[in-house]
Amino acid sequence: LFVAIPSDGKMTRGTTLLLFFALTVVGQALTPTTVLTTIDQARLKSVFENARPFTDLASAHYSILGLKLLGAQIPNTQMVRIEGECCQYERVEDNCLYLKSSVDYKSPESLYYASSATKALGKCELSNLNAQNTLQAAIKDGVDVPTLFFVVSALTNLGLPVNSNEVVNALTEALKSDDSILSGSMALHIAAQLSKEADVKVIFESIEDLVAQADEVGDDYLQFEGDLGLTSFFVGGAYRLAGHLNKAPLILEEQAVKFANYLLSRKHVQSPKNAYDVVAGLSTMANNKFHLPVCITRESPMTVSSAQSKIQVRVSNVMSGSLGKLTVKADSAERKEDSAVVLSNSALTAAPKDNTLYELDFLKTKAGRGFYTIDFSVTADKPDSRLIGLSGAQVEVKVVTTVNVEEVELSLEDKDQSTPPRVTKVTYPSKVGSNLSGDHHQNLVMKFLLKDTADKSAMEAHQAFVRLTNKRTKQEVIFVAEPDEDHVYKFELDIGASAKEHFNSLSGLYAMDLVVGDALIQNPFAWNVADVALKFPEDAATSDEKPNLYQPRPEIQHMFREPEVRPPAAVSTTFTALVLLPVLILLGLWIKLGVNIANFPLSLSAIGFHIGLGSILVLYYLFFVQLNMFDTLKYLAILGTL
Repeated sequence: LFVAIPSDGKMTRGTTLLLFFALTVVGQALTPTTVLTTIDQARLKSVFENARPFTDLASAHYSILGLKLLGAQIPNTQMVRIEGECCQYERVEDNCLYLKSSVDYKSPESLYYASSATKALGKCELSNLNAQNTLQAAIKDGVDVPTLFFVVSALTNLGLPVNSNEVVNALTEALKSDDSILSGSMALHIAAQLSKEADVKVIFESIEDLVAQADEVGDDYLQFEGDLGLTSFFVGGAYRLAGHLNKAPLILEEQAVKFANYLLSRKHVQSPKNAYDVVAGLSTMANNKFHLPVCITRESPMTVSSAQSKIQVRVSNVMSGSLGKLTVKADSAERKEDSAVVLSNSALTAAPKDNTLYELDFLKTKAGRGFYTIDFSVTADKPDSRLIGLSGAQVEVKVVTTVNVEEVELSLEDKDQSTPPRVTKVTYPSKVGSNLSGDHHQNLVMKFLLKDTADKSAMEAHQAFVRLTNKRTKQEVIFVAEPDEDHVYKFELDIGASAKEHFNSLSGLYAMDLVVGDALIQNPFAWNVADVALKFPEDAATSDEKPNLYQPRPEIQHMFREPEVRPPAAVSTTFTALVLLPVLILLGLWIKLGVNIANFPLSLSAIGFHIGLGSILVLYYLFFVQLNMFDTLKYLAILGTL
């Protein structure tokens, strides 16, 4: 098993979880939400192939290993563009030769990438002597977890011996200073490559602590910090170590399904590294000894009709692989509109040429038109404890039908009811032979009934319109036909009242169409029922042209409020005199008392203060008679500094 290096992520070691709720919850069990289809795998295969020509060892590593996991053929050569002195040219380069020439024998990380890729290629070997000296020298006091991971993985890939006890001691010390989720996941991969006699119990039990730090998104997904690489890396390490020790990992079945759901949700990635993370993680979920999520997905179109009455579902692992012989049942099928249950406990039949496909003839249940939710469950013919997510999978389908329009009647009724209405009957898809004529003293009425051809019952459509189109100008006017309690549709047009608003008072010959459509109707139609000559009032302004709704409108002049009438000048003068009278009285009293200003300090600050105070009083007067508020505040800010 080969692994990718995700981006770094920090964690805080948590306490062991005491209890998690059980897998089966009342009402709805958790199942995978989708699957990695063959189309998805082909797209990811092209992502790996497009990584050539390789620019570095990492891209070669992800491309070669990704193709191997998908079971695709790995090309032996690649076209390499060479920059010459005069021009560019291409030459064929062997992949193995590229890996050998690009590896840095002094770098454990470089040796890891190169050794993983050469092992996947087969018949391609690195220089073990040079690699062994570098790798064994790297296992020393103070080595960090990533370096230890590169070293152990490279030694394993090259078939060189690994001193398990030495690695365990170094790993234990390294984890004391680095307890990130990434380092914890690397420790799982390292422990899985040691001898079975090595004491890795603490590392195995750390799986539970790491899972406890995962982020749950909604009710369906579990991931680490939104990091695809980190999540895939952990999943691979947990199940790799569990398989090595032959002990079930400390991951609940529901958690395993949520990890699978997250990896499946990221299947539309574009880069080789992310594509490898998806394929590596899902490959682990499809091939391990403990948890195999069962994916139940609809393979057939969502629409069920008399021409295509069978529903096909694919039951597989997350990589669309077979799970062996299964018994698949539709536990129930419920119509969304009224919650009516149309089937229960119905077994599906296996498709003859594909052991992952199962079929159900849904219309045998007499299911009428509507949207349905079908619940499925799976049982293995040979009991397999690894299978999880066996019940609660839901598939949505819609049953469509064809519709007939019947009992169609057209009539022109006088508003004063002085004469009986003239009723004209017509049968779909025929058209009324002669033109109908109506004027502004009449109402144009149309009645019709829609019937489901499957059960002959009356039905209502989501869209039922009557369209009137002027034969000459092609102007269209559309009205909604409304059903009554008996599902009979009626359209009534007051010709006179609607002349100006809808028709621009344009008399003439109009084509009358009935337009019917619905998500559950297989044969929506637009039927030309009749041609109607409409005559509007003669005194109404008519125009052959459709009014332009976007032409400039008359300018709107803003009207300010008229100022209020001011009082006479005599009143204002009298009021001003009364306001100034106290000042005159004050000056008179000062003169009478003999005010002594001899002690007034003739300093600059004293004079400036009184000049400023007087200036403010003058400014207030100017505000009253001339200045506005903004000018006053501006001058006041200047005077305030005195």
